Amino acid sequence: MDTRPTDIRLRKLSNLLELTYADGRCFNLPAEYLRVYSPSAEVKGHGTGQEVLQYGKRHVRLCGVSPVGHYGIKLVFDDDHSSGIYTWDYLYELGNKQNDLWQDYLQRLAAAGRLRDDAQVIKIVDPAKTD
Repeated sequence: MDTRPTDIRLRKLSNLLELTYADGRCFNLPAEYLRVYSPSAEVKGHGTGQEVLQYGKRHVRLCGVSPVGHYGIKLVFDDDHSSGIYTWDYLYELGNKQNDLWQDYLQRLAAAGRLRDDAQVIKIVDPAKTD
């Protein structure tokens, strides 16, 4: 089966990537879902067991889409993440398994004690105000 979409649309208002296929299937993939399942080394690691759980991405925005050869696309998010190539096969898999993958992600977040809204907070201390 050819997993190359016949149409790709960035829906900025709804923050979705819409993929349409020749077989009539259409997937609407939210930015948060695409971000936490990025194929980048930052997320996937460099091998099995090196995956890094992404959290605090509920409000991430999808800013841009650009083609990469004839085999995929690069996505740009407003948290400055833009590495990783989403191949046609990987995008189709993300669409086809969206419900199962999303539930798995939510379970992994819960197991790690994290929330979708968690953010890394860095406290900056003014040395002039310390004892």
